[in-house]
Amino acid sequence: MRKQSRIVLVTGASRGAGKGIALAFGSEGDIVYVTGRTQSEGAAPLPGTVYATAEEITKRGGQGIAAICDHNDDAQVQALFERIQREQGRLDILVNNATHIHDDLIKPGAFWSKSLELANILNVGLRSSYVASYYAAKIMSENRSGLIVNTGSFGSSCYMHGPAYGAQKAGLDKMAWDMAHDLRPYNVASAAIWMGMLKTERTDAVMAAEPEKYENFFDLAESPEFTGRVISALYESSSLMEKSGYTFVGAELGQELGVKDIDGKQPISHRDMLGSPLSFSAAVVE
Repeated sequence: MRKQSRIVLVTGASRGAGKGIALAFGSEGDIVYVTGRTQSEGAAPLPGTVYATAEEITKRGGQGIAAICDHNDDAQVQALFERIQREQGRLDILVNNATHIHDDLIKPGAFWSKSLELANILNVGLRSSYVASYYAAKIMSENRSGLIVNTGSFGSSCYMHGPAYGAQKAGLDKMAWDMAHDLRPYNVASAAIWMGMLKTERTDAVMAAEPEKYENFFDLAESPEFTGRVISALYESSSLMEKSGYTFVGAELGQELGVKDIDGKQPISHRDMLGSPLSFSAAVVE
């Protein structure tokens, strides 16, 4: 374990990908702030609370700090970063993971036949990541060190769950590219990491409803902790700044950095099946 714990913020960590990512940092002894809105078990359709995540981080040897935060409220987000600055004096890693997921997301049908509330993923998901990065960059640029990661998806390159989901994921990739330009002089990096199929509370529920349809899912899926391990290794990599701005398939970056999943397996890339990250122009127009 390194001599100094890193200060990490993972947004949207009551359950799912955010929880897994946060637990991975907890296992490395880091001080991990986790945000969420679920304060008590049963208050949400899926299991998990922000307090339970923080408690598990501490059990693993880190320090979990629960922060109730609605990422649709800029004032709450600003207060969170002011708290981190006040309590820690720095922020080493921000993982933008908070996302609005509507029950209609994976239902069949055209986008106009589903709830208009699906568009809220552009607020809590895309805009909220910009706002969190805005405040994180203020802290990191002063300390001239840090990493901002947007959790992404192959939905950036293929049709997945409809246009709102796709626009949000594609936006996160471009945001990482553009932020890298502004952050580079301050030795702060940004990146987007595409996660594969994940074993989460939500997928457990979906599989339980249609077991035959998803019988091969677990052979292809990775744990959410894998992404946390990859982000940790990226932060410690000597090539961090060289990788700043790019979008990575998590499975491929994990293989490059020598990171395996919690079961000891090497997750596979779905590039051939679902597509590749886009290449953005290096041109700069001020």
